[in-house]
Amino acid sequence: MSYKTVRHLSSPLRNSVLHYAISPARQTHAQILVNDYLTDVTLQTDLLLAYSRSGVLQDARKVFDRMCDKNMHSWNIMLFSYVQNFLYSDAISVFHKFLKLGFRPDHYTLPQLFKASVGGGDCYLGWVLHGWVIRLGLEGYVIVGTAVLDFYVKYGQLVDAKRVFSGMPLKDSGVWNLMISAYGKAGFCAEAYSLFGSMVMERVKVDAMTIPSILNACGGGGDLMKGKEIHGQVLKNVLFDGDVAIGNSLIDMYAKCGCLGNSEKVFSRMPNWNVVTWTAMISSYGIHGKGGKSLDLFRKMKDCGLKPNPVTLTAVLASCSHSGLIDQGRTIFYSILPDCGLEPSIEHYACMVDILGRCGHIEEALGLVQNMKLAATASVWGALLAGCVMHKNVKIGEIAAHHLFEMEPRNSSNYIALFHIYESHCIWDGIIRIRTRMRELGLVKTPGCSWITIAGTICKFYQGDNSHTQTNLICDTLDHMIKVMALPCDFQEH
Repeated sequence: MSYKTVRHLSSPLRNSVLHYAISPARQTHAQILVNDYLTDVTLQTDLLLAYSRSGVLQDARKVFDRMCDKNMHSWNIMLFSYVQNFLYSDAISVFHKFLKLGFRPDHYTLPQLFKASVGGGDCYLGWVLHGWVIRLGLEGYVIVGTAVLDFYVKYGQLVDAKRVFSGMPLKDSGVWNLMISAYGKAGFCAEAYSLFGSMVMERVKVDAMTIPSILNACGGGGDLMKGKEIHGQVLKNVLFDGDVAIGNSLIDMYAKCGCLGNSEKVFSRMPNWNVVTWTAMISSYGIHGKGGKSLDLFRKMKDCGLKPNPVTLTAVLASCSHSGLIDQGRTIFYSILPDCGLEPSIEHYACMVDILGRCGHIEEALGLVQNMKLAATASVWGALLAGCVMHKNVKIGEIAAHHLFEMEPRNSSNYIALFHIYESHCIWDGIIRIRTRMRELGLVKTPGCSWITIAGTICKFYQGDNSHTQTNLICDTLDHMIKVMALPCDFQEH
């Protein structure tokens, strides 16, 4: 077959790839079959790419399987297609065949396989792939290093993630953002700030993805001053000022730092809102105990024609829980399927159980758990147990606690919760059993902790710990504040 013929048939295939059009690809495929040109590797690869990009993976796989001479490009196309369509087990199966034929992964193959490892929950595969990266000397490719880093971050292996990050010879802003985000989500706010400072010092471009990551760390650490500093930088940058993702992060940060008014200002001044924006503001009202405002905003969002997503529904249900709005919570929960076309998720069940538990409807909450379509997780049983502690329900508290003992045998808080239920009813044999069980497992009660950032230094306060140098002054001031708050409003003003 001449080069001119191949080019004539290849051109419509490549055009169909650019325009995601399947009909021209099928017509060209028919011409190739009629003229018996299917043995040409270029045409086979173009066909494979055309079907893959159009999402017709069954036809793509047929073309792929019939290829006598598969090159690296064709293997990478097939792997990429499966991963992009969340068919992780298929991608891993293709990779095993790839290895058996003596091929070795390259810098295009490995990033897709790391995604398959994370998406398919195959941690062992990720470790094997990291071994391949080192063996083949591919650490210098930013795309490969980012994939390795993302793998360790997604599995919560921050020590390994930091080691990979430090060893990367080249880092773009995406790599820095990933590491900052990982620290922020894990609660290591000081490390996130430090990394952000290093990023600025090394003159790495701070982009629209960096700002939400560092704002999330500020919110998680309750560092209002740092958050305001970042907000100031946003206002000075024209490219950042109207960014929706940054606006959403500012709403969340201010709410977590206790400044609900600032969240409202950011929300009202944003030029564009998306579902995440509405969800962030609904959640902000919820964590401040303003369930009524959350519900008003939820209704307004739907009136604007926006469909709530699962996270929005979790936020509004949590708001109902914090404000004790049981009837409104029931209405929303039982309308998830008919109104939103979504099946209630584990998070929605956990919120509804929490609402019922807080309001003392313990039996109804247990019935909801027992009739769930999904298998109840620790978060659901934990919500039920919390309600039992609040209302001193021994019978259902024992049911919830024993489920949690099986799911989380080393979580001391579950044992402590049941201990408090027994203690409230003076059930001494139950108290002894809990103490004995905890002693056998080597569990200790984790003390409560609060913290505040003063002049850039994080001061932590643990329950029962009087080691702070100004403990007496702090306690005296707190006692005075409580006494003032207990006074009638007229006296508080004076």
